[in-house]
Amino acid sequence: MPDEHIELQGEGEGAGAGAVWLYGEPFDSGFALAEEHQLASDLTAAYAVYEELLTVAESIEDSPDVRFLRAHLLCDLASVRLTATDLPGAEDAVERSRALLDGIASAPMGPRGRQLWLETLLKTMIARADVLRGTGRLDEALACLDEAVARLSQFDDPEGLRAAELGLNRILLLMDRGEWGAAEEYASVLLSALESTELEAVPRLLTALAMICSSTGRYDQAEDHLARAEERFRALGDTGEQWTLLAHRASVALNRGELDLAERLFTEASAFFERQRWYGDLAVCEQARAFLAGRRGALTRAGDLTTASLARFEQLGASIAAADTMLLAARHAYDRADITEMRRLAQQARDVYEEREMYERCAQVDLLLAGVIEDNLNRADHGDHERRSVDTALSLAVPAALALQAARYDFVTAHARNQWLQLADEAMELVFRLAVRRQDQGLLFELVEHRTAGASLALDRPAFERDGASGMSGQSGQSGQSSLLGLSGPSGLSVFPGAAMKAYGRVDGPMVLGGVAAEAAASVGLRVAPPPKVRMAAQGPGRVALQEYIAAAELRYRRRLVDEEEVPFWITDDLTERPVVQVRLADADDLFMTWTWAGGARGFGTGHAPAGEVDRAVGELAAALPETGGGAEGMRCALDSGALTDRRTEHRLARLLAEALWPEGLTAQIRQVSERLGRPLVRIQPSPRVAQVPWELLAVDDTADVRLIELADIVTTAPASLRRRTAPAARPTPDPDPDADADAVVLVLDPRVPGFRADSPLGSVLGPPGADPELLSFVRRRLDAGAVVPSVTTPAEAFRRTDLDRDWLSGVLRKGARRLMYVGHVSGAPVEGGQSEDGALHLCCGPQHDGLAEPVRTHRPLSAKDLLLGTVSLRADGEPGARVWPAPPRVALIGCESGGDLRFAESFGLATAMLHNGAELVTATRWALPTSFAFHRLAGLPESVRPLTEAVVAVDTAHEDPDPVHRLGRWQREQLHHWRAGGRIEHSPLLWAAMTCVVT
Repeated sequence: MPDEHIELQGEGEGAGAGAVWLYGEPFDSGFALAEEHQLASDLTAAYAVYEELLTVAESIEDSPDVRFLRAHLLCDLASVRLTATDLPGAEDAVERSRALLDGIASAPMGPRGRQLWLETLLKTMIARADVLRGTGRLDEALACLDEAVARLSQFDDPEGLRAAELGLNRILLLMDRGEWGAAEEYASVLLSALESTELEAVPRLLTALAMICSSTGRYDQAEDHLARAEERFRALGDTGEQWTLLAHRASVALNRGELDLAERLFTEASAFFERQRWYGDLAVCEQARAFLAGRRGALTRAGDLTTASLARFEQLGASIAAADTMLLAARHAYDRADITEMRRLAQQARDVYEEREMYERCAQVDLLLAGVIEDNLNRADHGDHERRSVDTALSLAVPAALALQAARYDFVTAHARNQWLQLADEAMELVFRLAVRRQDQGLLFELVEHRTAGASLALDRPAFERDGASGMSGQSGQSGQSSLLGLSGPSGLSVFPGAAMKAYGRVDGPMVLGGVAAEAAASVGLRVAPPPKVRMAAQGPGRVALQEYIAAAELRYRRRLVDEEEVPFWITDDLTERPVVQVRLADADDLFMTWTWAGGARGFGTGHAPAGEVDRAVGELAAALPETGGGAEGMRCALDSGALTDRRTEHRLARLLAEALWPEGLTAQIRQVSERLGRPLVRIQPSPRVAQVPWELLAVDDTADVRLIELADIVTTAPASLRRRTAPAARPTPDPDPDADADAVVLVLDPRVPGFRADSPLGSVLGPPGADPELLSFVRRRLDAGAVVPSVTTPAEAFRRTDLDRDWLSGVLRKGARRLMYVGHVSGAPVEGGQSEDGALHLCCGPQHDGLAEPVRTHRPLSAKDLLLGTVSLRADGEPGARVWPAPPRVALIGCESGGDLRFAESFGLATAMLHNGAELVTATRWALPTSFAFHRLAGLPESVRPLTEAVVAVDTAHEDPDPVHRLGRWQREQLHHWRAGGRIEHSPLLWAAMTCVVT
């Protein structure tokens, strides 16, 4: 090595072709040997090599070069100790390395020497961030990574290795802090930039994504990511990481409920980690095995494993992981009826979480304690103290459950948010059970109102922005292995609902990931924000739903739960000239209902239906409907043997639905109001579970065949979060066009989908143009009444056109129109995916049209996501959907399940998108519609009878009426009368009961 300044040595004669000597022997060969040992998972051997080299280096006369060599050795030694989860040893090596590097920072160095110094400094800083993460000092870890990012700008990193490591470590920190939505987004961006490389960061990114997916219920995706990571590690020859993947697979199996498989994999991984002395990973496995033993009732075995896990975490200084084990031990203490020990351990864990500002984990403790109280109430008579016990449980459970529910706003995609909610809903189910136990109708009312308010679409939220009011964090795992394992507490409530059940506050400043600016395309998914406050008082500022609990949650867990804007929960008298009752339903295992009267009537009420009865009724309805995506065979079953095609079975189903879903007391109120004030309007906001229920059909009288639609007009309402977006002052205004007729009716009638024949799955729904006299008469009436777009000279020209694409639709809507009627194909999104915005209209768009939906052969559908996001994610000068496709006041979407929005936890489908873009009323369908051709071919109906045509005309007539809801209801009552009189298939509710008007 040179004596005066740090510089790389050149190629030596004995080095072999292409080899570069950095320090000379024995150091160069020693570094190579240690790396081989690490790849082979022989960390003891690698550790011995570094210690030997360090001894030699310390025997050399001191100089800047020698100090740099020692720093390099200590840095690599820290990496070995980190892999072995020897956190105290790693921290010692890191601190010594950093001190040596800082001591020679001003020493003379050549360009190559400066780069080597910078590289070693970056490695040391990354290792230090790992140590800080592992010991729960997350804010310090973030500061360390920020410092490393600043240094990165001075480093020549042509392959992006150090930048990739920094990006990966930033993602792991986000995971440890619980910023799971941001972590997933960043990881996806970085992976797309690095996937074509052979960097070791790639399989680690895949592993991180696997853990995020597993923790949010996306198990198939998690296993796919792990399989790809294993393939990469195998190619790199890294056997140690392949063993670590075994523990990750065990976590996926555990989260999935495959307990036997999880136990086998954790046991295998434990044996390896114990042989290799990887005690942090071993402690995680012991924690999981303790949980599994507790589930099987082996409390002694569970206690032994918990004690071992806790001791290892404490020895390593992993305080947060140790606190997680304490919480598990608290659960075991409760199972042993040792309440004093349970409370001590739970409080001790909570103290750690609070000290580390890990507020979500505090919420987990609060939920555990609330669940324990409920469980104890179920086991023992609390006598006069029961009310106080329930109040205590509610004071713990409601704020914690609200905070967990709100954590979904960090996620980018609706699918991730949907899976998150399925996990978080356990907490909300506990809250509803406690409210029922308390018999607190006011609290139940406010719970339903808040739960049904809906998320707000955050179109203007920039990528990766975090709310400053947030402040939750998650635990730190060892070597990337999470120690949160979906552990169940009393009454089935999760003690640890999975590693993703947490959300930390903002990470200030720019995020640089592997040299890639962290700016994911908005097309990744729709972002949402918290719902508005739901105002409960009729006058003045008044009360907000759950305001005390919301305030407590925001104070305890540092998370913003609601937007500052308020919306009233009711329809006020000044907005209606007729009696109206607003009904809202919420799923929380059981089904809960609230209703409120206005328009001259006064009163409110709550209802509660057991889950078993609801599921049975909804299941029978689902069996009677055409299967979503079932094609011709699904429609054949519905028309041939479905309950809605026979008067007797249809009435039995209508009665079953009424008995399960509709309170008799509300029916009595509707009758009373009708007698005094006239036919009321029933506004129903269904929960996702009952979103396909045809409320009009409900047989609400057990002595006579009286249907709900015979007592009232019925309309479907969207969540309250949409109401503020569609207020007249905020509604999009059309572009001025002196030649445009703002009174025009836009008719999109059976447009020809590129690449699909008339008899194909996306073929004609109305038959050959000109073949249906009633359809021609309908278009002629519109032509005679005023302007029609597209401009046609004969009615037949309005059908099966090839020029009705998204650009055309944008142009005509921007010019202004009073109505839009679409009759054609609609593709609904799968409910299990959670992404209602994937529902799409099929216009005449080819693949060359810009859009957010993937092409189908030679056609690109127009999705609800397009209607909402517009072109903002497609180009720099893009506009939001409300500007690109401003909706007229009345919109009809007559296609299969065009109104399926409300089947989703987040309603951002086609009907909702139209309301968001300015529509006041959207007529849509709850399920797949049979075409007239289907009636002819599958039900034997004469070709002269065309039920779908009649439905189209009825909707058109209703939309021309001053009261479209009443007019459509009148037609439905006529169809019901014909159905009861003759039972003919063309009058079956399978078609007409699918229609509903959706309003805000």
